[in-house]
Amino acid sequence: MHFTSEQRLDDGVVEREFTLGEIPGTLWTPGSAGSPGAAPAPLILMAHNNGLPKGADRLVARARHAAAHGYAVASIDAAGCGDRPRSAADEQARADLRRAVQAGEPVDEIFESFIGPLVDKAVPDWRTTLDALLALPEIGGPVGYSGWTAVGIRLAVAEPRIAAAGLFAGGYVPHAQREEARQVTIPLLFLLQWDDEGNPRQRALDLFDAFGSKQKTLHANLGGHTGTPWFEGEDGIRFYDRHLK
Repeated sequence: MHFTSEQRLDDGVVEREFTLGEIPGTLWTPGSAGSPGAAPAPLILMAHNNGLPKGADRLVARARHAAAHGYAVASIDAAGCGDRPRSAADEQARADLRRAVQAGEPVDEIFESFIGPLVDKAVPDWRTTLDALLALPEIGGPVGYSGWTAVGIRLAVAEPRIAAAGLFAGGYVPHAQREEARQVTIPLLFLLQWDDEGNPRQRALDLFDAFGSKQKTLHANLGGHTGTPWFEGEDGIRFYDRHLK
């Protein structure tokens, strides 16, 4: 892991850009992290829905909020996401999706062919990143996950170091991950926007029901895709405090 920049932000959080092979990422840590006598900070892996970049404003705001509350938070551009190169198949899927949306045609089949490979490629990158992050002296376990539901499901099944996950119901979840949801047993906080225009409500409720976790909480709020209320950030911190500290 090679750090390429570092800055202390006005809330005291330290933001560092890094590269790990071909993986670009950002790490936010509390200002006290790494100080003499300071305990290693618990870690949250934070992914934006459906491959948006690690620098997306909403993700950065959530990351800084969590870091200000004592967590190390990391986000990456996984393969085919953000600023990383996209294959011809990725570009064709995005073009097909735009065309279908503009024409008012069904998009599930396109999403399935597009999101499934993104998940398959993203999870190994996240596991590689997790290995490198936990080798840093200022970071320790337990490890939480926040964000993109499809990747979160796969990681929770494949990675025993993930102890709790906060998932956003606003992204498309392929059939493979809907089946894998039954194998997820860690504590979950599932956020649903009741009027999300891109995610049928019943599909999200069915997914919540499918999770195998004995500790799972559903927070549903009125509003569209990007309308998650600010107070959910505070509830999210309390959720991670219960399970990671």
